[in-house]
Amino acid sequence: MQVPQADLDDLHSRLARSRWPRSWPISGWEAGTDPAELDRLVEYWITGYDWRAHEAAINALPSRFADIDGIPVHFLRYDGEHPGAVPIVLTHGWPSSFLEMTELARRLAAPSVHGGEPADAFTVIVPSLPGFAFSPQRSSLPAERPTHEIWHRLMRDELGFERYAAHGGDLGAGVSSRLGEAHPEAVIGVHLLAVADPAEFDPGGVTDEEQAYLNAAARWYAQDGGYQHEQMTRPATLSYALADSPVGLLAWIVEKYREWSDCDGVLSRTFSDDFVLTQAALYWFTNTISTSFRPYYEYARGPTPRVKRVTVPTAVAVFPKDLAQPPRRWAERTYNVTRYTQMPRGGHFAAHEQPELLANDLTEFFRPLR
Repeated sequence: MQVPQADLDDLHSRLARSRWPRSWPISGWEAGTDPAELDRLVEYWITGYDWRAHEAAINALPSRFADIDGIPVHFLRYDGEHPGAVPIVLTHGWPSSFLEMTELARRLAAPSVHGGEPADAFTVIVPSLPGFAFSPQRSSLPAERPTHEIWHRLMRDELGFERYAAHGGDLGAGVSSRLGEAHPEAVIGVHLLAVADPAEFDPGGVTDEEQAYLNAAARWYAQDGGYQHEQMTRPATLSYALADSPVGLLAWIVEKYREWSDCDGVLSRTFSDDFVLTQAALYWFTNTISTSFRPYYEYARGPTPRVKRVTVPTAVAVFPKDLAQPPRRWAERTYNVTRYTQMPRGGHFAAHEQPELLANDLTEFFRPLR
């Protein structure tokens, strides 16, 4: 990646000339992104943030590119330190990118560096979802090949892995679930941070714990799910604003980083300014915030298949500050759950927030499946 200087100058010019909305008689985050926090981040983006340093770090990552039936796919590859390393595909969510997965990938590929056993190593593949960062969106809607099938072709045909593991949260949990459902002959197990609701269930047969979960999910959607409804129903309209305004783009994703992470309301406790701005800059320079909405639209409109039953061994790791806390019984309605872990800390961005906890859980789950 080499961003032209003209594009970098244009970004700084847009940031400096941004037209800010009239302030409300309300402070903090109650009505959305806190203007004081956003102003601080924008000022640092203009005067202190060094894109070229982060660009060099991105270019130093083990990036690869594949062509899957005419579909370009970007991915990172971390070879395991042990010759018997199990291949695993890690799939990110939204508003994330492959960058969120790098520390987890390093821990999984080289466990001995972090006090683990070399025999527990994985060969880690971290693809960019279509329409995110360096993976362009597919040319047709509905897509000629769903994401989980692209991943299977990548792992089996392109990289030569007959058997492999899968992990994901958020959008990545859906892709990993469909991968395990469609290809149980190849997928040894799936490790998830979120689960698909059962295709059918008797509302009168749910447990009290399950009903509490369903009630909490309904409250969350009513109070905090506006972004999701917009991205599912009118993503193109939203795209014009966020593709034109870096401040608007930053405000849209920063709110999610703070709200969905285990940061006690203080963004910097979990995410450095440089991490947040690098994620925003990656969306900006690749002009992919609009195409990152497409999975929401496709799910709402029907092209994305619903998960019915995943028979391969499944682990569910529930982080306390994630968007949902599905009980084990609820997950078992759709998955063959053989491991269920309630984590002591962490949120929606677990691979970045708690890479050690997540790596340990992945290792323990897949060890007997190797």
